[in-house]
Amino acid sequence: MQMIQKKWDQVYQQSEEEPKVAEVLQNNHYLLPSNGVALDLACGLGGNALFLADKGLTVKAWDISPVAIKKLGAMATENGLELEATVRDVVTDPPEINSVDVLVVSGFLDRELCPALFAAINPGGLLLYQTHCVHKVDKKGPSNPDYLLADNELLSLFRGMMVRVYREEALLGNHAWGMRNQAWLLAEKPA
Repeated sequence: MQMIQKKWDQVYQQSEEEPKVAEVLQNNHYLLPSNGVALDLACGLGGNALFLADKGLTVKAWDISPVAIKKLGAMATENGLELEATVRDVVTDPPEINSVDVLVVSGFLDRELCPALFAAINPGGLLLYQTHCVHKVDKKGPSNPDYLLADNELLSLFRGMMVRVYREEALLGNHAWGMRNQAWLLAEKPA
């Protein structure tokens, strides 16, 4: 954990970027419940958490980096948003069973964690997942195949859920258009 934490602390310490909202969340926010508990898992600077808090959900944001969590807490306070930002290694300490109504994961992939993520979502709850794919049009994102989705892999990782929105354009057509390099999934856990 120490090495990973140090790596991400350094990334976030040097970052001048504003927190970003995952496209799957931004483009499908109208499908969110009007209340409930939302978790931004491996949140980084917490763009998703801030967005969810602004929508009125009770928000938890977890990341391994204390630097990221401190910056997120400051941004939440600055914007008058309430959320619970916590330093937490999600791999060794995943969310509890049936503990969230909305789970958002973006830019993070640990295949072995997926069953625990599925279990954490309350019946009728939503999963919004967006991460990098092996078929990329440029070098953005990770290069290690351990962190890249194969074709349609995101669908198989959450097989027990009802797919409501899925997008993965791969290398089709004009690469200057569309959402490239990543796949999106918005799915509902059966009640």
